[in-house]
Amino acid sequence: MRSASSRLSFLGLLFLSLDVLAAPATVAGAISLPEPTLQHISIVWAISGDDDFDGVVSVRYRVNGSGTWSTGMALRRVPTGSNGSFSWGEAHRGSLFGLQPNTQYDIELSLNDPDGGSTQQIVSATTRAVPSAGSGSVRAATPGTLSNVLALAVPGDIVELGAGSYSGFTISKSGIAGAPITLRGSAGAVITGELAMFFQSHLRLENLTINGRIRFNGSDDISIVGCTITARTQNAGDGIVSFLRSARAYIANNTITGTTVWQESAFGSSGNNLGEGIAVTGPGHVIENNTVSRFRDAISFLEDSEAVDQYSLDVLNNTISQAADDGIEADFCFHNCRILGNRITNSFIAMSAQPSLGGPTYFIRNQAYSVAHLPFKLYRTSRGDVILHNTVVKHGDGFNAYPGTPIGQALVLNNLFLGGPAGSFNGFSSGSGRVVDLQTLETGNSRLDYNGYGTTLTAFNGRIGAQSFSSVTQMQSSTSEINGLRVGYDVFASNIAFPSAPASIYTPVDLSLAEGSAAVDRGVVIPGLNEDFNDAAPDLGAIERPSSGGVGQVFRNGFE
Repeated sequence: MRSASSRLSFLGLLFLSLDVLAAPATVAGAISLPEPTLQHISIVWAISGDDDFDGVVSVRYRVNGSGTWSTGMALRRVPTGSNGSFSWGEAHRGSLFGLQPNTQYDIELSLNDPDGGSTQQIVSATTRAVPSAGSGSVRAATPGTLSNVLALAVPGDIVELGAGSYSGFTISKSGIAGAPITLRGSAGAVITGELAMFFQSHLRLENLTINGRIRFNGSDDISIVGCTITARTQNAGDGIVSFLRSARAYIANNTITGTTVWQESAFGSSGNNLGEGIAVTGPGHVIENNTVSRFRDAISFLEDSEAVDQYSLDVLNNTISQAADDGIEADFCFHNCRILGNRITNSFIAMSAQPSLGGPTYFIRNQAYSVAHLPFKLYRTSRGDVILHNTVVKHGDGFNAYPGTPIGQALVLNNLFLGGPAGSFNGFSSGSGRVVDLQTLETGNSRLDYNGYGTTLTAFNGRIGAQSFSSVTQMQSSTSEINGLRVGYDVFASNIAFPSAPASIYTPVDLSLAEGSAAVDRGVVIPGLNEDFNDAAPDLGAIERPSSGGVGQVFRNGFE
């Protein structure tokens, strides 16, 4: 029989062994808030340790000086990783959403790790102001005098184009912060060709009519507002582009039309299509309220070696149609790219993350109707995609992806995915008759739940990771979709038809929910996103139905 002292020694060794086996505590590093935009603030908290990934960072925020704190969405735990020539370190990352422009916010970050290292920090950041024209002299210009007038312009001035035909030209001077040089169009003024700005800053283009494209390579703080752009094949079919790192562009309320003809032969990256509607690289851009149609990609970031500092990017409330490859190509997002409130009709692929580089890349409250191939292209080992409150009605499988590589650290909640019979278009399949097909999803580090799946087919088949199912009950018991459900096309208030002919041009449809439908009050509350509705629970999909009844509305940016 052991003595009391020997038993104590044994217990001490046991506890020491357990302590050695415990996961390392979190060691908190630097907090950064890179490139606040008009309505959002990015948060990156570097860490080390936390090998079991159970550390959590909760978020509260307030207007500086206010006594009232609001709860934000918890940050995403991002493991160290790499993809090609890109790599990233251990961190918690995330965003504050739906903020007011030109406002300072206090941000309280509370890190809790059961293994140790818990701490709290308060930091602050200020959102950007909505860009505006300067208050300097208004200088009238004609086709014959434009060159001389631009040469005389100083920061704050407005150069106003009089009626006439202008050849493409380059602006070779800059404004300053708070006093941009503005180029403004008037009735009858038409520019044909390329309007270029190379390595300039603080320039504003307003109400211009352009047959050609705008290119602002390497230029910072450029505003392009209220312009009408008709692309030409002579300018590569592009609308508004920057092919070199630029920062903080504001591209808003423009109408941009391309040269691509919507037909099956145009579908895919190698299809008979041309041009980027809007393409950027670099941080801090805001692309909102534009109408973009008839391009290969309607709105896109750059890829591979051309992708530079693609973080803190907002693509908000744009109306997109006839995108022969991607409606929104948010590829090579470093972190905190926010794809919110967009409406896409007629696309080959609705939205792309090929890949996300650790994330989060947010896709929130977007609507997509008549998608020929994929709703979300989560390819090239995409990691960190956050897909919340989207409504997708497409040909074939409602939610499908066939990357041939793992999809990791994905969060997919409160969405509606509806499809029907599958087919093939320009050599690409729209599915195989499943409601969801994500065979390469890493189910150990990803979560799908509270999503509604619909099909016009009688069978209810799907595949999430390695797990296949053939009924709602089997989906709920064998996958993370514990609260997932089957919905029909009757969830919508309008008579929404299955888009059976994706090569046809469909007009935009109203995807508001019907009162009392299966998708109403079936979502999960996500702090900082949907907790303010006076309902039992948030609705599924992009459009929250008011609790008092009546016509549904899109909560623009997901938060109003």
